Amino acid sequence: MKKIYCNIKKCLGCGSCEIACAVEHSKSKELNNTISESPLPIKRRRAEFVEENVSISTGCQHCDNAACVTACMSGAMYKEAKTGLTRHDRDKCVGCWMCIMSCPFGAITREKQEKQVVKCDLCPDRDKPACVEACPTRALSLGTFKEFKKLCNM
Repeated sequence: MKKIYCNIKKCLGCGSCEIACAVEHSKSKELNNTISESPLPIKRRRAEFVEENVSISTGCQHCDNAACVTACMSGAMYKEAKTGLTRHDRDKCVGCWMCIMSCPFGAITREKQEKQVVKCDLCPDRDKPACVEACPTRALSLGTFKEFKKLCNM
């Protein structure tokens, strides 16, 4: 299964991934217009420093045994059979936030206005997720773990 991986040796923690994600999930899909939207679009990635000179960009890991899916009482969080990705069905979500509390990566965020959750959806309308495309150092990559290891010479 393809996921977004972050090479911490290349990540600057610049936040380009966060901005690209928010813009991609905005109404206008244009940065200049996005900053004027109400409510502001919510990013699905987080770039942060984990220790001195080490940063990482994280998002939904689409876990095999996803705690958010197990915790979801309404069935809104589910594993897509065909791809193995963890998905969210807005129509089934009741806004209980159990998925947020159960995610070990802190990758699920609240959308306060509509009492919904948001998480990485791998930008299904694009060939490459916006965050991966926007990363100036190419720290982010979309692929399998095997491809990521090869890319990083592990």
